[in-house]
Amino acid sequence: MPLAFSFSSTARHTLAVVLLTAAAAPSAWALASFEEVKRDFRSSETAVLDRQGELLQRVRTDPTVRRGQWTALADVSPALRAAMVLSEDKRFYEHSGVDWRAASAAAWGNLWNTRTRGASTITMQLAGLLDDDLRRAAGGRSFTQKIGQTVAATQLERRWRKDQILEAYLNTVPFRGEIVGIDALSRTLFSKAPSGLDAREAAVAAALVRAPNARPALVAQRACEVLRVMEPGAKTDCEALDMFTSAVVQRRAFEPNEGIAPHAARRVLRELRDAGNDKPVAPTSVRTTLRAPLQRYALDSLQRHLRELRDRHVEDGALVVLDNASGEVLAWVGSSGPLSQAAEVDGVTALRQPGSTLKPLLYAQALAEKRITAASLIEDSSAQISTASGLYIPQNYDRRFKGPVSARTALAASLNVPAVRTLVMVSPEAFARELRAAGLPLRESGDYYGYSLALGSAEVSLLSLANAYRMMANGGRFGATTLTPRPVPATKQKPAEAAPLLDPRAAFIVGDILSDPNARTRTFGLDSILSTRFWTAVKTGTSKDMRDNWAVGWSQRYTVGVWVGNASGASMWDVSGTSGAAPVWAEVMRFLHAREPSRAPAPPAGLVEARVSFGPGADGNPLEAARSEWFLQGTEQPLFALDTGMASDAASARITAPADGTILALDPDIPPQRQRVRFESEGRGVQWRIDGKFHARGNSAQWLPWPGRHLIELVDASGKVVDQRRVEVRGAGVVAAKGARR
Repeated sequence: MPLAFSFSSTARHTLAVVLLTAAAAPSAWALASFEEVKRDFRSSETAVLDRQGELLQRVRTDPTVRRGQWTALADVSPALRAAMVLSEDKRFYEHSGVDWRAASAAAWGNLWNTRTRGASTITMQLAGLLDDDLRRAAGGRSFTQKIGQTVAATQLERRWRKDQILEAYLNTVPFRGEIVGIDALSRTLFSKAPSGLDAREAAVAAALVRAPNARPALVAQRACEVLRVMEPGAKTDCEALDMFTSAVVQRRAFEPNEGIAPHAARRVLRELRDAGNDKPVAPTSVRTTLRAPLQRYALDSLQRHLRELRDRHVEDGALVVLDNASGEVLAWVGSSGPLSQAAEVDGVTALRQPGSTLKPLLYAQALAEKRITAASLIEDSSAQISTASGLYIPQNYDRRFKGPVSARTALAASLNVPAVRTLVMVSPEAFARELRAAGLPLRESGDYYGYSLALGSAEVSLLSLANAYRMMANGGRFGATTLTPRPVPATKQKPAEAAPLLDPRAAFIVGDILSDPNARTRTFGLDSILSTRFWTAVKTGTSKDMRDNWAVGWSQRYTVGVWVGNASGASMWDVSGTSGAAPVWAEVMRFLHAREPSRAPAPPAGLVEARVSFGPGADGNPLEAARSEWFLQGTEQPLFALDTGMASDAASARITAPADGTILALDPDIPPQRQRVRFESEGRGVQWRIDGKFHARGNSAQWLPWPGRHLIELVDASGKVVDQRRVEVRGAGVVAAKGARR
């Protein structure tokens, strides 16, 4: 013992002399203040917050380390604080940066080559963590570094409080692998916040500080020793602790992206980088325009509905909610999450075929150009439209035709053939230009898509489509969407509004049509999921082969868009407009307006409301019931009938199919009775002649083709030829059926 005392005193005296000498010289280790360390702390992930500051998503932005948020000492469990102090520095609250008793014991142990606890205090360890020059290398610290660490520790103790030292230490100490700091450790290994760690978990955490990358068995052994010191007199089950430790150290529960808005989070961070805010270190938090309660409800509603559709081969969906006035995104659900095999694909920005959801924009353009009115009659019958690549023959969803219908009925009931006839008036190229102006990213020209553009053959994103509907909700005024709050202008002067992209009167009429439950009854019935107790305008759509299903619509304040389908492009099974996206759309709209009214918009100037009636159809009854209708001023009229100027068949009679110059090839292996050509025309009281001979009466006829060149003529009631087509039939060996006309 005398020898030990003499050595301890000598060692202490020597170290004191070194410290005094180092302190007297200019310090090479100038340490930052606690506030500076806390301010400069950077998490390895960015916290994406909603508009009120509530956490929505954690996004990993530093792949080199896993570091959580800075955790205040008061938010660390008492068990963990006790475990750290007992394990690393039991006289932490007694010394002034250097534990001389521990240093003496370490020196004595080194002299006799016996194992003792290290002399490095929590304050000294923190000094090494804060200064790169003092950081421990693979071979240990040099003598100069040890002296510097000791000097720095004494400086820390003079400038910082004990609670600040312990708080900074817990947030910067490495634990295991890439894990740094107590927040990352708690969430990674224990799936909880640091405030919830119990004694057993705290013991494991303290053991990892001493041996971060040791084998689980060694970590468990050390944790058992710590737990015994923490709970003296209590029975410690080290075998159970060993099993617990082995399981814990292999966990990776702290996912790179954790939360309820992964796609929106990635989008907003990308927007920040694109805007030039790509600082060397990613921001620790970003505030968005999203509403956390709405985001949770939208995600839950979409996932719940998709589970119900699982037996119909549906696994993906997306949803977006926009504020009509500001363009702020209030909810952004990019996928169905665990229900999807492609959860990383963002359905809000993915390009998909929108189906009939383009029709409102088409009818709005036709109304604005005064090509039709909401009461104009458009023929819903079989059509064969000549194109450069052949005949285009549109069909309705139910494969049935309704005859002459008003534009209101055609749009609300989502009839395909009237939409195609409307696009013939507008032209595909003109319509494509309007769609691009409304923010829809069409990749090709209008002529490339042709008349199928009326039925949504182009690819658009849910975000751009919802924003185009928002344009109609805003009276034709287009504006960009945003995920981050826009800065409030310093001046109170209201900025000048841009000129409407779409005629406000046409936008109003389309909204009025899409909010009319009676107009959609022919397709959706009276008791439709699309009908709400408050004012809304909505349109559904289904793309070819049931690959995509949509419901997009707006209320007085919000625009909601929903897409349902498969990210792989696989077809759904028997999913209609009202069973796919529409129920989710209706649920979210009800949530938005649970305590908020939605009233119909006021009609803009230049609109006229007038009473209209409709002439008789083929059965002698009025084509549609009389009603009040909205018109652009100057286009109103009291009667719409098949022989009025507004009716589509009032134009000169003409052949719509086949196209002039059509070449038909006969197949000798097919019975001739099944090889027939269908003639279609517009006009009333017409008849057909083939090669100068009478063939049939009416707008439709079938002909058994015969090899050779033929002249097809359309003759009016007076016997005058009003249109003609030349066709050529090729092939031989076909025997005409007995009694068939050539």
